[in-house]
Amino acid sequence: MAVQEAHRAAVVTQAGRPLSAARATQELGLKRSEFDLAVLLGHIRTTVDADGSHRRVAREEIDRLRAADRNQETLRERVRTVGTTEGAQLMNISPVRFGKLARAGYVTPVKFYLNRYRAVVWLYLAEELQEFATREPGLLTGRSPQRMRVVLDAGEDRRARNWRGRRLGLLTRQTEDPWEQAAITSSALDPVQLAEVVDDPYERAYLNKLRPGLVGRYGESPAAREAMDRLLPADDPDEILWQRVSLALLLDEARDHRPAPRPETSRPLPPPLPETSRGLRAWLRRRKVPRDPAPS
Repeated sequence: MAVQEAHRAAVVTQAGRPLSAARATQELGLKRSEFDLAVLLGHIRTTVDADGSHRRVAREEIDRLRAADRNQETLRERVRTVGTTEGAQLMNISPVRFGKLARAGYVTPVKFYLNRYRAVVWLYLAEELQEFATREPGLLTGRSPQRMRVVLDAGEDRRARNWRGRRLGLLTRQTEDPWEQAAITSSALDPVQLAEVVDDPYERAYLNKLRPGLVGRYGESPAAREAMDRLLPADDPDEILWQRVSLALLLDEARDHRPAPRPETSRPLPPPLPETSRGLRAWLRRRKVPRDPAPS
């Protein structure tokens, strides 16, 4: 009897524990890519381990999702992604027209992959494309509006920029810790830009430690690294300024929350880089800038 009671208690305790991402994916009958995107978009609520290393899903969340849709067909549709050809079909337009809308920033990619030639292939939420087609029928046919023509005639391609802004926003909303939010924003700046905004080497080291990375690993081939080097850092002057502004404001919040960790004893640090960020921060304090990127 005592053995049976102990077994039942162990089962209850295990049932109450949050599930790993792999187990939650299996119980919901999703692909791992579907699960990860659903978490990122906020469709599946998660918790974080005490050490912050892994995300887990409470049993109550699994039960909630199953009660809403046992086979998760609705959730699958909400995270379904399509490329240019299928996206154009969904919107009943040509792939050429779709490409113009995407490059001009009217539709924003949610993810991408590298094809066999290490070229970036952008993917879009099917649900968003259908909503856009319903909301903006005038942009689907006829002469392109002046705003679109100006962007395209200038040779701009806003897909990477808009993806970065979206990705940063989604990652930032997954944490309430100001230092983690600052670290996420810092991932869009190259080392030189980062050093100009964050002149304290201990703070930079802390941000680098907390930085999650915008994407997973894409192999070690030179072509893959080159593609990622082009894609991940902000490259437009307006975008760079926006991310610098956002990071500086987030750093002010983070410093008020707690200081970056420092070793109790250490060798003297080399002198900081030439000061360029104090003037920036002074300018920022006279302005109030929203945290999320402005729509393009």
